[in-house]
Amino acid sequence: MTSPADPADSYADDDGTSLLAPGWAGSPVASATGDRAYLRALLDAEAALTRAQAAVGAAPAEAADAVSGAADPAAFDAGSLAERARAGGNPVIPLVADLTAAVGEPYGPYVHRGATSQDVLDTATTLVAARALDLLLPDLTRTERALARLAAEHRDTPMAGRTLTQHAVPTTFGLKAAGWRTLVLDARDRITAVRNTLPVQLGGAAGTLAALGAYGATDPVALTAAYARELGLRAPLLPWHTLRTPVADLAGCLAFAAGALGKIAADVLTLARTEIGEVAEGSGGGSSAMPHKANPVRSTLIAAAARRAPQLAATLYGSLVAEDERPAGAWHAEWESLRDLLRLTGGAARDAAELTERLRVRPDVMRAHLGLTHGLIVSERLSAELAPVLGRARAKELLTELARRAYREDRPLGELLSDVPELRDSGLDLAALTDPARYTGCAGALTDRALERR
Repeated sequence: MTSPADPADSYADDDGTSLLAPGWAGSPVASATGDRAYLRALLDAEAALTRAQAAVGAAPAEAADAVSGAADPAAFDAGSLAERARAGGNPVIPLVADLTAAVGEPYGPYVHRGATSQDVLDTATTLVAARALDLLLPDLTRTERALARLAAEHRDTPMAGRTLTQHAVPTTFGLKAAGWRTLVLDARDRITAVRNTLPVQLGGAAGTLAALGAYGATDPVALTAAYARELGLRAPLLPWHTLRTPVADLAGCLAFAAGALGKIAADVLTLARTEIGEVAEGSGGGSSAMPHKANPVRSTLIAAAARRAPQLAATLYGSLVAEDERPAGAWHAEWESLRDLLRLTGGAARDAAELTERLRVRPDVMRAHLGLTHGLIVSERLSAELAPVLGRARAKELLTELARRAYREDRPLGELLSDVPELRDSGLDLAALTDPARYTGCAGALTDRALERR
């Protein structure tokens, strides 16, 4: 029985396919989605089909052994299959011919019996996806653990909360990291749910299972279940040749994961700017022309993946509109798009784990930046606190006036407030009220709450 979760080192990268793809080059998912990995999955699907037929009495056990023994990826030429696939529009047709010849007589005729090309290629695709997701999920786990650590360590580290690019009110870096982690857990849960429901495909020429019955299967539906057991996948309720829910589900969870990781990257890219410098990647990349630079390369590559993923997912969603019982073009449009989406998301997950595990946080810089607005970052709080003392209209008028003076005179708001006669004997602790670190609301409690999620 073939496992859908073999280790990445059982695959080999395709030569020349990643020169322009540093985001996924060398990642576990890259090798699990290469041509040799697909060839292996196709052969696994063919061999499992014969074994399933033997299990239900529709083929002799010797045929299952012969086909499984001949289904060795090393014995097949992926390049030749690719070239010959042009004749029939998919690689299964030449593969069946080569596998049948490799099995020889008397069991060659049992290869691919009762199936159609889409049965095998769809099943191989879900196998490749399952194997890729099994390699992607551990990187998401690494990422969420690193973010949990950052959130706990910086639960009470104050920083400026930014809205529409401007300082708004104070928040904490712990809450920001907890938010990142929540997105990663959302991605993990969606991918896990899809991974656990990936189905085999078996329907025959038009999704009726007719040929399987003609070849001796007394219960073709039971044969589908046996096929799924052989591959560690789910048995579908119906053949899904033009019911592309499994592929759409893959598109959704992968695009979401890329976007979730892209949010982390976008924040890091902003906070790591030279003029901000509140965080830094642990091992920045160099520049070919400027020796002083340490570029945020991990974040850059994740952001690139997040920008491409929605368009790839859109192609896969577009293939839901598949005509008849087997489509022309809609199915074919999925193959490269899904592989690219798996690779991009797998690479982004690898880079996100490295990014978050090595991220350097600079609380002193965050604290210093809280003073950039001369204390006005807590004006929301002051409006609420001064209104009962001065009246709402006077409080608004005073804060508007002092805001202008704070910038014009380059003086902190707390100092200006202490000069206001109406406030000298008010009993208000102006130093505390104007301290941004004391106006982070429920950030700590919210961080704790988020960290309870597993």
